[in-house]
Amino acid sequence: MLGYILDKIFYSAITMFGVVTVIFFLFNVLPGDPAQMMLGQNENSEQLNMVKKKYGFDKSLSNQYFLYLNDLSPISIHSKNKDDYSYFDQNYSGIELINFKKSTINFKYPYLRTSFVNQGKKVSTIIGETLPNTFILAFSAILIAILIGLIFGIISALNKGNTIDVLIQFISTIGMSVPSFFSAIIFAWIFGFLLKDYTGLEMTGSLFELDDYGESFNLKLKNLILPSIVLGIRPLAVISQLVRNELLNVLNQDYIRTAKAKGLSRFVIIKDHALKNALNSVVTAISGWFASLLAGAVFVEFIFGWNGIGKEIVNALNLLDLPVIMGSVLVIAFMFILINIMVDIIYIKLDPRIKIN
Repeated sequence: MLGYILDKIFYSAITMFGVVTVIFFLFNVLPGDPAQMMLGQNENSEQLNMVKKKYGFDKSLSNQYFLYLNDLSPISIHSKNKDDYSYFDQNYSGIELINFKKSTINFKYPYLRTSFVNQGKKVSTIIGETLPNTFILAFSAILIAILIGLIFGIISALNKGNTIDVLIQFISTIGMSVPSFFSAIIFAWIFGFLLKDYTGLEMTGSLFELDDYGESFNLKLKNLILPSIVLGIRPLAVISQLVRNELLNVLNQDYIRTAKAKGLSRFVIIKDHALKNALNSVVTAISGWFASLLAGAVFVEFIFGWNGIGKEIVNALNLLDLPVIMGSVLVIAFMFILINIMVDIIYIKLDPRIKIN
């Protein structure tokens, strides 16, 4: 098991390195000068040169790439020259490991740099303020998808070919076909506007909102309802289909026929025998969807005004705030890889028949 986990970590590290490389060169070939973006309309040639030198924009693209890797790496090399970009200053949080004549090797937290728009504010701080909201939204969405998807899948399997089965299959097909941003607009309009007097829900809103005096934040759990339902529609449809298909396959196995011959009730057969063996592929789908919901929440958060990392990415794209965009994408990619590793381990624990090579 340990060797398997180490292999997964090694290949995941290679994947993450590829993601970092693609993101860096993708955003650095875009037209525009990062230094000018930071200065805005107040730029002059002297300030422009100072900013370029401070942030390493005056160096070649290859040098900027290695500086970016140096910022992200937990073990990094830093110059002792205070005028050099890689000088170990307040941007980094860590400890010195090895001291050389002109440089030091340090152990530190990955540095995602600072926002172009909110100058002086670290990207890690911005992500730290928004990512928990996205986690809450994604967790709520996948919880709704699991609960309703399991119920729909079981009912559909037990009523194969009946009207109920056909209706659930039709609903699942619609759920998988409709894009999340379209569902978000429809749900916000119907339940947050047309039926607002009955539902009490708003078209937009986040988990915490300022009070009428603008002095403190109040918890608004009702604002979680619509975006979590919308975000959970597609995984709900997938889980429903998977549970139905897997359950139908398991119910045709010999040991299920033996359980029926012993006189066990349908409820006991489903609960104690069939459902557990039918859930292996479902667990993989659930975990995979949870990871994808972190990325897929972008448009849902923006439409509902949910203050998560997805909305932050859209705002950063509008303002060309490249460090925020790059940092957010890297964090989402890292979470996706981490969740997939955890899924593989859980999957092996659930099904001992799987052999680790």
